[in-house]
Amino acid sequence: MATSKETVEVLLTESRVFMPPKELVECSNVKRWMEAHGIRDLDELLKRGEDLEWFWGEVAKEFVEFYSPYKKVLEWNPPHAKWFVGAQYNIVHDALDKHQNTWRRNKVAYIYEGEPGEVEKLTYRELYIEVCKLANALKSLGVKKGDRVGLYLPMIPQLPIAMLACAKIGAIHSVVFSGFSAMALAERMADAEAKVIITCDSFYRRGSKIPLKSQVDEALKMAPSIEKCIVYKRTGDQIPWDEKRDLWWHEIVKDQPKFCETERMDANDILYLLYTSGTTGRPKGVIHCHGGYAVGTTMTLSWVFDLKDEDIWWCTADIGWVTGHSYVVYAPLILGATSILYEGAPDWPEPDRWWDIIERHGVTVFYTSPTAIRMHMRFGERWAQKHDLSSLRLLGSVGEPINPEAWIWFYRHIGGERCPIMDTWWQTETGSFIISPLPITPLKPGSATKPLPGFSAEVFDEYGKPVVNAGGNLVLLTPWPSMLMGLYKAEERYRSTYWEKYPNVYLAGDIARKDSDGYFWIQGRADDIIKVAGHRIGNAEIESACVSHPAVAEAVAIGKPHPIKGESIVVFVVLKEGVKESEDLRKDIRLHVRKEIGPVAQPDEVWFVDALPKTRSGKIMRRVVRAKILGMPVGDISTLSNPEAIDELTKAR
Repeated sequence: MATSKETVEVLLTESRVFMPPKELVECSNVKRWMEAHGIRDLDELLKRGEDLEWFWGEVAKEFVEFYSPYKKVLEWNPPHAKWFVGAQYNIVHDALDKHQNTWRRNKVAYIYEGEPGEVEKLTYRELYIEVCKLANALKSLGVKKGDRVGLYLPMIPQLPIAMLACAKIGAIHSVVFSGFSAMALAERMADAEAKVIITCDSFYRRGSKIPLKSQVDEALKMAPSIEKCIVYKRTGDQIPWDEKRDLWWHEIVKDQPKFCETERMDANDILYLLYTSGTTGRPKGVIHCHGGYAVGTTMTLSWVFDLKDEDIWWCTADIGWVTGHSYVVYAPLILGATSILYEGAPDWPEPDRWWDIIERHGVTVFYTSPTAIRMHMRFGERWAQKHDLSSLRLLGSVGEPINPEAWIWFYRHIGGERCPIMDTWWQTETGSFIISPLPITPLKPGSATKPLPGFSAEVFDEYGKPVVNAGGNLVLLTPWPSMLMGLYKAEERYRSTYWEKYPNVYLAGDIARKDSDGYFWIQGRADDIIKVAGHRIGNAEIESACVSHPAVAEAVAIGKPHPIKGESIVVFVVLKEGVKESEDLRKDIRLHVRKEIGPVAQPDEVWFVDALPKTRSGKIMRRVVRAKILGMPVGDISTLSNPEAIDELTKAR
């Protein structure tokens, strides 16, 4: 199929459709809301959602409590939006304070499990007290409204406690993923001009202790704005100590009052900064605010994952990423949900650790990444079969496009063919789900389906024209409550990155296609395109085709310069357990990709490796693979969970 330079080829097709269970549809939160507003079906709901002021005003009534009413739902001065203009608000009021006067004060907010196996349950009352005590301690150190506080903590309860304590007093938190290097931490703290940083001595990962305090000490040599360092004692390891700067968490909260007044903020005051990973260029400090962010994240969690009071919710994302901010901390707490918080690796000490947690704690709604799913595919379904997963009723996917075969495996072996999969597309910048099924949506494996009510997305060619059944740039046409308010100290970069290509239209930076039914298929980042003999092919499509081969667990595809074709396709694959490498298998994988998506996408080279370089959040780092194979510097690899996999690439078989 010939193509112009304006679109990306669509080679992979998927025709299977899965209808939602009738009982789930009838009892869903979104159906209840529709009935209350006289809305008959999904199409009418999507239509009503186009009236942004009416729709989001009605949604806000259900999910948040403003201290004082807003004067206007939306004030849109492209490229900046203000939501719930004039309202006084603080997200902690909804996440914690309001529950203290209801039965939820005694409900479990977090079931925490450390990697060594200890289990702790925190009720909403206990969480509230811990937050108040730390908030008072921060105030005693001179932290006030608008000050920035850095948080460099693993997946332990003290991370959400610290976030909420900052927000309670109007301070702006900036969480840095605990897998980032000292240099990455320093860069973010210096840019934010943080006043205080909160960390721990060490934490557990794959049976080892990962030192954090020593990383902080190194980083603070390059972040002069930090005045105090609060340290939580997680492992009890000996750590370096600066008497003038360092403070033990348990000592500074010991005598603090159990009540702290929540600061009344403007709904558009900054809640947090979250820096993007910075794999290319300087990290961007994404700004999210209290009011709109609370409304957008809470509605989307309630409607997409249909959380009920009796549910046990588990989003496996690290809180260091936006998924953890939105769907481990703020939205679940506003809804009064019970969440799982797990410190360790998904396959430690055995590959069934996750399935064991689901069985023991009775998890009902489970949200994870396609990379994690493919990892478990490699281990095989026998590990899941050891456990009773019948408590599950809904599954979800986040972080990257999910290939159809991983979707089917997840549906069949984890969900028992009874749990619909909510495949969500969104970004750090969007704050909440944008394109996602609802429990009432027919599903196509590999498609994030349609934009949610109140959101508007399209696929544009290079000239800003909508395209159907062809790859193009994913864009968002209208503002939404949880959208980024800007980039910290980088107004021009905000405008040029997101709003310049198509005036007043948000450029997501992803390639996608929209099919004839209006379903969206995300094909990967715009810079993850291989150009073969005039054809522009998404890496994700090639990788998806590889993984659909019965012998392949994981794959990464890159383009390598070619004197005739421009680029040739090189694929590195990890085989499923027990599968033997052979030349026949190599040939079979190449032919399988050719059969699945066409001769233009047939890999020129297929290499076998034991592992692919991944971040601790589970994403395969294509840029590292590409750089290593092309003999270029691999750049910052501090976020890799398995740096040894880089050298394995040069030993590929």
